[in-house]
Amino acid sequence: MTETPRLSVNEHAAPRLAALLERASRLGIGERRLDGGVRLVDAGIAATGSVEAGCLIAEICMGGLGEVRLAAAPREDWPTWLEVTTANPVIACLASQYAGWSLAASKEEAGGKKFFSLGSGPARALACREELFAELGYRDRADHGVLVLEVDREPPQVVLDKVLRDCALAPEALTLILTPTTSLAGTTQVVGRVVEVALHRAHALGFPLDRIVDGRGTAPLPLPSPDGGEAMGRTNDAILYGGQVHLTVRCPDADAQTLAEALPSSNSTDYGRPFAQIFRDYEYDFYRIDASLFAPAEVWVSNLESGRTWHAGALDMALLRRLWTEPRAGS
Repeated sequence: MTETPRLSVNEHAAPRLAALLERASRLGIGERRLDGGVRLVDAGIAATGSVEAGCLIAEICMGGLGEVRLAAAPREDWPTWLEVTTANPVIACLASQYAGWSLAASKEEAGGKKFFSLGSGPARALACREELFAELGYRDRADHGVLVLEVDREPPQVVLDKVLRDCALAPEALTLILTPTTSLAGTTQVVGRVVEVALHRAHALGFPLDRIVDGRGTAPLPLPSPDGGEAMGRTNDAILYGGQVHLTVRCPDADAQTLAEALPSSNSTDYGRPFAQIFRDYEYDFYRIDASLFAPAEVWVSNLESGRTWHAGALDMALLRRLWTEPRAGS
């Protein structure tokens, strides 16, 4: 891709982070400084967290270049939906929101138990440890950064040191937000990745990313499960079977049509079963799952060059309601 105009995802995320911290008590999150100076935000470990906090965290993940909000009304016989919009989908979703930075520590380094997390959010674009950034032609320049980790415990010092070193940040300039998927905020910020999932799939299909100019999406928001595996399954199912995405592109019509037809999760041989079951069947190995499953259920691709729109895929809300709703007594 050509060099991207300078948009600092860390600078644009800063007002959202400030709003999160200012409303901490109301949003049910905790915040403190570690001895070294790093700010730690607890959005669901010891703190209760909230859906509202999750929406703000999802916007922080997008580098402040998108909006994540609750839909105004229920639909499809489900009460709560998220709506996601971004006018800078490639930078917001792939250079910031995508959980692509692998952070790990051995049990010796982590005090007896291995630590692993995939970091997402604006600080990824300071470190640029992933090959994706060279392809995007993007690197952020900022003297502060924020990273989101989907974990249920604090990262060990060795991980903090790595993030600080790779981002070239002073400790007091780094904020880590911890969002276990078993929490309200954690589930919300993952489902808020519905557009990012479509962008990542488009990238995997080889569609030129600089042809994608706008992205919008919706997905049903489930209640988190107290079981980690089930909670992860629910967030994936929300997008795979309930996610709807509308991408606006500039390209030849044939390419727009091909993208629309190839995007939906129904193209996967693993489609049709709950994600938690699929994960178990593959012995908890993500890399054995058909990659085309990681996509929204239904898509529209609109081409600005011709004014034409293509539609593919469909929701399977019946499956989600069976998974998420208790049967009526006597039924």
